[in-house]
Amino acid sequence: MVLRSEILVNKNVLPTKEQALPGRETPMTLPEKHFVNDTPLLGPFSSNVEFAIFGLGCFWGAERRFWQREGVVSTAVGYAGGLTPNPTYEEVCSGLTGHSEVVLVVYEPEKVSYEELLKMFWELHNPTQGMRQGNDIGTQYRSVIYATHPAQLAAAERSKDVFQAELTKAGQGTITTEIAEAPTVFFAEAYHQQYLAKNPEGYCGIGGTGVTCPI
Repeated sequence: MVLRSEILVNKNVLPTKEQALPGRETPMTLPEKHFVNDTPLLGPFSSNVEFAIFGLGCFWGAERRFWQREGVVSTAVGYAGGLTPNPTYEEVCSGLTGHSEVVLVVYEPEKVSYEELLKMFWELHNPTQGMRQGNDIGTQYRSVIYATHPAQLAAAERSKDVFQAELTKAGQGTITTEIAEAPTVFFAEAYHQQYLAKNPEGYCGIGGTGVTCPI
């Protein structure tokens, strides 16, 4: 008998619907407050905020860089773009959910624009590596931008073209970032939220190409 965990040997290949783990109906239980900013983790938020979703490798280090940005009200980490509802971290790491590790960024557009967040996104990681980021290998580490409304989608596509031109000048490769309308974000376990504030010496895989994004 072939076990489900043995079906997908290559974690660099997204699973099919038949291969994906079934997941569960119950979402993760999360704290009410952001560990660093002391703002609501999941809301309610004031009407002047917008939401952005980015995946740029391991979400621990990525989340820290975003919560440190002026104008960012709150952040939370989770899993998006896959097939398994409410997956656990272990399930995502198996390669059998199809999710990418993402950061949900709650921000005030009058203090930090979406374009400024996109600039951070492109410069904080290497978006040319496909199903990996540095030494972190697998579909969960792929580069993604999930737009929460059409204006974000258009801005993300424009920024990709601009940054690709700069990467090409620098002799870098082709961007592999997935840009799409936002799917459901399934929040990660409580211990992952603001992980590097709770564990200052913890692993951070953030590292860019050294190329500046001119937006």
